[in-house]
Amino acid sequence: MSYLFFLLLLIPCLIFSAWASAKVNSAYSKYDKVANLSRMTGYATATYLLRNRGVSDIAVGRVRGKLTDHYDPTKGVVNLSQSTYGSASVGAVAVAAHEIGHVMQKKQGYFPYKLRKVLVPITNIGSRLAMPVIILGILLDLLLLADQGLSYGQWIMYAGIGLYGLSTLFALVTLPVEYNASRRARQMLADDGILAPEEIKGARKVLNAAALTYVASLLMSLVYFLRLIVMLFILLGGRRKN
Repeated sequence: MSYLFFLLLLIPCLIFSAWASAKVNSAYSKYDKVANLSRMTGYATATYLLRNRGVSDIAVGRVRGKLTDHYDPTKGVVNLSQSTYGSASVGAVAVAAHEIGHVMQKKQGYFPYKLRKVLVPITNIGSRLAMPVIILGILLDLLLLADQGLSYGQWIMYAGIGLYGLSTLFALVTLPVEYNASRRARQMLADDGILAPEEIKGARKVLNAAALTYVASLLMSLVYFLRLIVMLFILLGGRRKN
């Protein structure tokens, strides 16, 4: 029954994830064909927004791929994808401005951004160790039975689930970070006159579609986190009956 319940939760999430991915690609493809009136490329937009805000310690680089844009705070560089860097489309400008939004979050000490930065190394470690720790806990629980209370194995299983939960927390914290970066992007594009009001609407569609992929990631993480919790309770319930 628990596996069926898991599938009933997982399948809609998979469908939503596929739809979100298709939507962001569709929105970007549409507005990547619409040239912005200012004729500014993604690179020009990024450098212009940084300069207008007095930011001189961030470089703008170029990376391969489509929609592989990201801000690397450790190296102080905004990496724009090939599809964004030299394109003067509404879509490219929106994506470039979004990455500058992340730069401004860091510069202005936006709390969710700082929290996500703290969680990155912890989450990376936790996601690698979660399943090995859970398996270790199960083995210890089978070998070292406790007549009363929780065995060491059960505590280790709880620890493993907690480690996995860090990835769910990371996905949760990522949502306000991404939505805020998009809001900042739209505001900067309007304030600096890079996009006209009617073009801002197109930029909003691109950025909102991209944000849906982060919602999908959170839902998927939640489903698997709940699955681990249910499996643990079933296992412990079976052990108590025996």
